Amino acid sequence: MSLGNDGLDLRAFDKYVREGRAHYRSGNHEAATRSFENALGLCRGPLLDGVCRGPILQGFQTWLNEAWLECMEMLMDSRLALGRHRELISDLYWLSTEHPLREAFHRQLMLALHRSDRQADALQVYQRARRMLNDELGLEPGRSLQNMQHAILTADSRLVLPDTVSRP
Repeated sequence: MSLGNDGLDLRAFDKYVREGRAHYRSGNHEAATRSFENALGLCRGPLLDGVCRGPILQGFQTWLNEAWLECMEMLMDSRLALGRHRELISDLYWLSTEHPLREAFHRQLMLALHRSDRQADALQVYQRARRMLNDELGLEPGRSLQNMQHAILTADSRLVLPDTVSRP
């Protein structure tokens, strides 16, 4: 974050994230997308990377990184709800690689690939995430990721976008 003319960009970031959450919860994905994009537009470069020393500043850095990741997750979900699955695939590959323990990015990537008629690739993402979680932590994927795999395997109609959503 950097200083703006009227104070910290952090205040604006927090405001946009709160607005985005409210729009997201109400199902207004266009407005949620705008709010999340505005919030993320304020982030330039690594978030306080290597600057924080001491428990208070490290705690703040952790909060800020988690807020950024939450914002990215909700932005991707909102864009998926708007039918923008094809344009998200490269970003979701990057996010799932950069943050391999965030199962939400793997789930979103699987959904984007499935909606782009790439079921085999979607299932391969699941297998890669499962292998990584098992090798690194001795864990199986969480329920959300397992449910996505099952939905793809059974061609669950809930994964299909409603006809009212415009598709790219």
